[in-house]
Amino acid sequence: MNPLKSIASVVRFKRFEANPSLRRLAKAASVADLRRLAQRRLPQGVFDYIDGGAEDERTLSDNVSAFANVSFRPRVLRGLSDVRIGSSILGNTLEYPLILAPTGFTRIADPQGELAVARSAARAGLPYTLSTLSTRSIEEVRSVSDGRLWFQVYAWRDRGLLKEMIDRAAAARFEALVLTVDTAVLGRRERDIRHGFSLPPTIGLKTIVDGVRHPSWTWSFIRSEPIRFANVIGREVGDGASPVRLSDYINTQFDSGLSWRDVDWLRSVWDGPVVLKGVQTVEDARLAVKVGVEAIALSNHGGRQLDGAPAILGLVAPVSDAVGGEIEIICDGGIRRGSDIVKAVALGASAAMAGRAYLYGLGAAGEMGVDRVLEWFRNDLIRTLNLIGVSSFEELDRTCLEFSRDVEIRL
Repeated sequence: MNPLKSIASVVRFKRFEANPSLRRLAKAASVADLRRLAQRRLPQGVFDYIDGGAEDERTLSDNVSAFANVSFRPRVLRGLSDVRIGSSILGNTLEYPLILAPTGFTRIADPQGELAVARSAARAGLPYTLSTLSTRSIEEVRSVSDGRLWFQVYAWRDRGLLKEMIDRAAAARFEALVLTVDTAVLGRRERDIRHGFSLPPTIGLKTIVDGVRHPSWTWSFIRSEPIRFANVIGREVGDGASPVRLSDYINTQFDSGLSWRDVDWLRSVWDGPVVLKGVQTVEDARLAVKVGVEAIALSNHGGRQLDGAPAILGLVAPVSDAVGGEIEIICDGGIRRGSDIVKAVALGASAAMAGRAYLYGLGAAGEMGVDRVLEWFRNDLIRTLNLIGVSSFEELDRTCLEFSRDVEIRL
């Protein structure tokens, strides 16, 4: 027998993939893998802006580890013939119970920025929340997406400007406003301080060296139009045409005196649903019910504001016990797998919210990276429900879970 034919019969060479994004994705099996790929591809200051938290980053770490401290109680021989992962939020259907969280300055991860994320979310049948401080405008994002869009707002000192943005969101058929209430002042994000990080990134010797070490990101960055705060271009508040430190910008432009009365004002200028993002106690959840908002997002801003704030998963059960029948509850913080979403819903959340997870995908492989994260989450949900013996989210409750002694969740 011809030895070359013999070798050919047992050896198969992998076909070369010309697309560099697909080559990177071929090496990834989890969000953690995408995080490592993003860290290699992005300049250190950019990666740390996405990845970092406040001060010692204990709350950032606790958000993730809280899920590890909750395990499942799988039931077997349940006769499952079909598993359904569909859900709903604010009266409309979800492909599965996830909302894509608002993230500012998304174009620093990839030139398409918010446009890529909005397209991916629409394909996945999930709502995407556009940040006030986005690098693509309200109108640009709607132009590329026929999906569900929410608009995140901060309490600007200039209420005329805020009303103008709200009116633009209404005209662009955004479904809900997400009022972020945990940013009276900006948290101390020490990774950003060490890098002297500003938006847009400033060019200096360190930046040039970092750019040489990350050529694909640098080439994309210099070929793209300048990064601006797209929703306030040309306004007196500043649009990022000149580099600005985020702490200086927020502490001068946002109203630190935000109160519950401001929710009434928001209601007076917006006819749709309102979500309060940043609730971290049962007491404030009860107050949110009293002011009549449709939903709350339990959130510590991804551990980026107050280090020492509670891990979000531990809040879901007590808040659900207090107000679960009166308001929808979103669990925001630490989501890295579809199984995390299952745990949040089992504890009483209507849905989960994730930001860093898709940013890692965007930073690693652009829009295809976001697609991959959302596909993984979907597959995770189907697999997890099958393996714990549950056919739909309606059947989930706390009896499906076991709790470590290290996690305080009131049952």
